[in-house]
Amino acid sequence: MRKIAAPATTTAPETRASAEELRDFLKAHPEIEAFDLMLIDPNGIARGKSVRRHEVEAIWENGRNLPGSILGLDVTGEDVDETGLVWSDGDADRCGWPLPSSLAPSPWTDPPRGQFRVALHEMDGRPVWADPRHVLQRQIDALAALGLRSIAAFELEFYLIDAHRESVRPRPARLPLTGTRPFGTNVYCVEELDRLEPFSRDLYRAAAKQGLPVETLISEYAPGQFELTLHHADVMQAAENLVALKHLLRGVARRHGMQACFMAKPFADRAGSGMHMHASFCDRDGRNLFADRDGELSPALLAAVGGLLDSISGSMLVMAPHHNSWRRFSAQSYAPTSPNWGINNRGVAIRVPAGSPAGRHLEQRLAGVDANPFLVAAVTLAAMKRGLENERDPGPPAEGNGSAVGDAPSLPRNWTDAIDAAYGSDFLKDALGATMHHVFLAVKRSEAARFAAYVSPLDYQLYLEAI
Repeated sequence: MRKIAAPATTTAPETRASAEELRDFLKAHPEIEAFDLMLIDPNGIARGKSVRRHEVEAIWENGRNLPGSILGLDVTGEDVDETGLVWSDGDADRCGWPLPSSLAPSPWTDPPRGQFRVALHEMDGRPVWADPRHVLQRQIDALAALGLRSIAAFELEFYLIDAHRESVRPRPARLPLTGTRPFGTNVYCVEELDRLEPFSRDLYRAAAKQGLPVETLISEYAPGQFELTLHHADVMQAAENLVALKHLLRGVARRHGMQACFMAKPFADRAGSGMHMHASFCDRDGRNLFADRDGELSPALLAAVGGLLDSISGSMLVMAPHHNSWRRFSAQSYAPTSPNWGINNRGVAIRVPAGSPAGRHLEQRLAGVDANPFLVAAVTLAAMKRGLENERDPGPPAEGNGSAVGDAPSLPRNWTDAIDAAYGSDFLKDALGATMHHVFLAVKRSEAARFAAYVSPLDYQLYLEAI
């Protein structure tokens, strides 16, 4: 009889969540009967399954096998075989291991549920490099080898729209307290925030129960558009917080008859939604390398800005990953249209905000709210690191209207140009790693081909009878 090796047994990674964390959580939450197990795919979408309480201890001990093809899905959940994660390896399982500190209640659910996130590993414990979290961890490790770490925070812009619609077109949701529909821009309107109760009350209560450092709520630059800020943290935690906040917003909004919308540009005539990333580098002693020096910007900060400017063209697909993402970029829209930088200027791609000299940092304003925060952070760190290593001079800051046409090259014109630029970018391949670069490009090319083949209602309106 032929001898055939049995499937490999799983090896637990050192980074998995501890059994003590699970025991403490189960003891504190006897009411929770089910958990959402979530893996974040390259599009930033949470995928996974619901598991019962009695299954969780085994997952903590042995992990939970998941098909590797989850990381090769397009935005609709369709397999993309070109990723190499589907039929070419038999849609093989990998093992999802619970992440530390990701266990949390989902207080908006009834009956109460819990949630936790996993990272995907090969059966021998090695990272699956198509997992966006591992891509970011690789950049964090590269910084650590230089004695550096990054502190970061994300801003989250989003719309609240009607959950139940007669057509696919969205419209701003009626505000819970008054039942009225927002009208007019009303940016920074305090009364608009008052009318958002009791949604905002439940939002903050849920965030507190999950330990999410949610801070300022703002009425943004369109009816039904809002912004939430998160307190800064180590960059991995900052990305985890952003993912958790989006999941929380969806759940709480749904219970109030609304939908939290994370399209980059849901309304043609209204502002798009960004996901600005604030970041700095610290040394081993926790000193901010970007802090001002004798009243001037730090050379380290300037070099990091230069590195970001050098990388923009090739990395824009990560910042604007979907066809709709590109509708966000237009002049004087608070979305950058040129690879430039400025000081206390919201019209540029890389902004140095006003604030405490000791807490100086940069703000990367390119990413839309539809981008994957792990990949955005990985690419941003890689560019900043490259700038430091090359002592890159960013040139003079833009003055006045940062979206005015100048000598700087423009961004890629559209989604397909961004896909081509990403394919040819050695920087992006290095920042994402060869595996994620291949997988991400395969997914985006598949989505672009599907979009190009779709015959839209506008096609019929323009061409059906006129031609």
